[in-house]
Amino acid sequence: MRLLEAWQELVESISKNKLRTFLTGFSVAWGIFMFIILLGSGNGLMNGVTKAYSDDATNSLWLWSGRTTKEYAGFQVGRYVQWTNADFELIKNKFPQLPYATARYNFWRANIQYKNEASNYQTRGVHPDHQILEKTIIQKGRYLNQTDLDENRKVIVIGKNIAFEIFKDVDPVGKYLNLMEVPFQVIGVFNDEGNVGENSKAFIPITTTQRVFVGRDDIRAMIFSTGDLSIEEAAKIGKEIELTLKSRHNIHPDDERAVYVRDNNKEFAQISNIIVGIKGFVFILSILTILIGVVGVSSIMTVVVKERTREIGIRKAIGATPWSIVSSIMFESVLITSFAGYIGMLLGIGTLEYVNAQFPEGLHEMVQNPTVDIGVVLNATLVLVICGSIAGFIPAFRAAKIKPIEALREE
Repeated sequence: MRLLEAWQELVESISKNKLRTFLTGFSVAWGIFMFIILLGSGNGLMNGVTKAYSDDATNSLWLWSGRTTKEYAGFQVGRYVQWTNADFELIKNKFPQLPYATARYNFWRANIQYKNEASNYQTRGVHPDHQILEKTIIQKGRYLNQTDLDENRKVIVIGKNIAFEIFKDVDPVGKYLNLMEVPFQVIGVFNDEGNVGENSKAFIPITTTQRVFVGRDDIRAMIFSTGDLSIEEAAKIGKEIELTLKSRHNIHPDDERAVYVRDNNKEFAQISNIIVGIKGFVFILSILTILIGVVGVSSIMTVVVKERTREIGIRKAIGATPWSIVSSIMFESVLITSFAGYIGMLLGIGTLEYVNAQFPEGLHEMVQNPTVDIGVVLNATLVLVICGSIAGFIPAFRAAKIKPIEALREE
């Protein structure tokens, strides 16, 4: 019977104060909604960075050559630095603590043809370790091996996009295609999940590249895995490699353009720290958003109690206990905050699900799969409901302590 009366009081209170009820619920729903959106955005940013770096080994050093910008040892400015197999072998032998290594020679627009289908794709001459350093996943067949390099085999591993566009429904493994008018046998098809653009590339043995297409043992870039080395150790070796190559090619030690070393260890650590900081900042903003909702509920409940002071006085005069007064106001506060919090939670999660459905590849390459942990959301909603209850309890408790005669005098 008492529960029925409580519901009747609640319905009557809401019907008399529709705007007040709406504002109370809106402040709660908005707080939960923004909490989910902000937290989901922070997670999406972290996912984007992780995916961007998942294409390459994060514990690696990447080296490119360029043109000199300083005179040194009798050599003029503007000299192009050409690396060869000897440079690659020198670094491999001098730094045995680097477990995986590959050199690269790129053809940016190499024509690939199979029967009547043809198009231009980026093709790279590489070593077998390139598979590990680029995190390449073989779908069919195999990757390049050392025998392919030793025997200068005309074999090729193609991305799944090339397989689809050139071979259509035909299984490409074992088939021959023409690479820049030279027959190559397809030995494997790969998929790169970290960077879908990689799936429109092809790999061939670097020795075959040099013999068939270059005519020299030139290379364009080198990549070395740093294994389990710390960030400091990797940075030190990266500097030693840079100075070794500069000394070998008579380059000024301070010339920053002739030899470029990208330390993925350091870059990934720096970006990860930045993203963690951003996520922390977003989380703080989310908590502040919820607190604003709590303040809104508290302010509105204070007004509620103020408006019902005379009613409270009458109820106390006819024998109502302080607890019955407090519980009726808290019941209203808890119900409104719970319902509004649930609506805000549904809207927030629904918005993130809609965004993920509309943009399966991500809103941006740096914002991927913005989702939230449902446990965190439920806890946040529970906290808001509890705080809303406290927000209703404090003014209700104060009102329950007012003497009936004083309450009846309240205008």
